Amino acid sequence: MGIISTIKSLFSSQDRKQYQYAKMLNGFAPVFSQFGNNIYASDIVQMCVDCIATEISKLQPRHIRTTNGIQTTVNSSINRLFKFAPNELMITKDFLEKVIWQLYLNYNSFIYPIYDIVTDARGNTSRYYTGFYPLNPTQVDFMQDETNKLFVKFYFPSGQNFTLAYSDVIHLRKKYSVNDLMGGGMTGQPDNAALLKVLEINDTVLQGIGKAVKTTLSIRGLLKINTMLDDEKQQKERLRFEAAVASGDSGIITQDLKGDYTPITIDPKLLDEETIKFLDNKVLRNFGVSLAIIAADYTDEQYQAFYEKTLEPILIGMAQAFSVCLFSQRELDVGNEIVMYFKNMMYLSTASKLKLLESAGAQGLLTDDQKLAILGYPPLDDGTGSRRTMSLNYVDVNVATEYQLTRAKAPQVNTT
Repeated sequence: MGIISTIKSLFSSQDRKQYQYAKMLNGFAPVFSQFGNNIYASDIVQMCVDCIATEISKLQPRHIRTTNGIQTTVNSSINRLFKFAPNELMITKDFLEKVIWQLYLNYNSFIYPIYDIVTDARGNTSRYYTGFYPLNPTQVDFMQDETNKLFVKFYFPSGQNFTLAYSDVIHLRKKYSVNDLMGGGMTGQPDNAALLKVLEINDTVLQGIGKAVKTTLSIRGLLKINTMLDDEKQQKERLRFEAAVASGDSGIITQDLKGDYTPITIDPKLLDEETIKFLDNKVLRNFGVSLAIIAADYTDEQYQAFYEKTLEPILIGMAQAFSVCLFSQRELDVGNEIVMYFKNMMYLSTASKLKLLESAGAQGLLTDDQKLAILGYPPLDDGTGSRRTMSLNYVDVNVATEYQLTRAKAPQVNTT
């Protein structure tokens, strides 16, 4: 069953509640059409977005609970779904990748979580989640009912539309600025005017290079025929000349007095490397992706900069948006949240991995299996990989003073 049919089955019996357009602070009507994809005709734009989406697809979303400062993974329906497949159409990697592509295409990404209400033996109710679906509407309207509760009305390419409570929808926004409800510009769409200027220049440069290469390879010289010939005779003369070129083993062509051949040297003026690099870098900086990341030829420091500038804000935003939507205020208060773990450390060099093991392992932060995973090895076969070891060179800060005083009072041993 597809995404639209799944949602349709849930809302086949629409209530008769009256809605009106939500009031925005800037006075605009809260009706937003999804943005086109004209900037994504650029290969460098697609490479940038693909790099970001590919890295985000490696995330490990987890439902955790923090109690007295101790984090534990919860045995919940959320973790069951995100372990392999959030819905019947996508594995977790595909789901995350699609969400990011929609975020960069539209500067808004909507995800609808489907759930059942379950009641335990004591009468307490909770949500049992059965799927997460990224939505791709063509138009989004924000509405409100008589109590000023906010709803969002989605229009889909099939012609169907659905009105959902905004609190039941996970909404990710990029460049959330002048619009009250949507990411992007005033109209709730990506404001790519500045980027389009650079892409137009880049496209002109590429077309110019292509035409220059074609011209260089096609026009080689001018054959001047010294007699008046009609079109048919000119064609025969050209063919005779080409045959002479093809058969000239010595490189010298003999012609009669009727024709002169003048070679033409084509020297097209192309942009220098620095100018082309400048144009590319303007696009790369717009997406926070360096050339080293695009070429997959980066150092640990370059990737760390890419993570902190580009990936980390997305991780934080996704974790907060998922948490606010999936949990009640009470559940949030007792420590429930969604964390987007970026656990794959395989991009680190061997030297960096060893430094990580030395520092984190010495403080007992990693199990033996986690240490093996960082080095690319499987867990221990005997099941003892959950053991944590630490260095005795560290002491609890709460007992450090007592430890030092005890050492000071201890009798000194004369070793002479």
